[in-house]
Amino acid sequence: MDIEELTKKVSGKLLQEEAKKRGIKTSCVKKIDIARQLPREVLEQLASKAK
Repeated sequence: MDIEELTKKVSGKLLQEEAKKRGIKTSCVKKIDIARQLPREVLEQLASKAK
């Protein structure tokens, strides 16, 4: 799966929580931009929980 497909499965709130844990800026940023900055493993883990 690519990043766009994984991002569609995960809620924005979960992405923001993970980004804040890693010190990634979350204000005025699109959901896909946050997902691109997160490690792929984290994004895959969040997508598997969202199913």
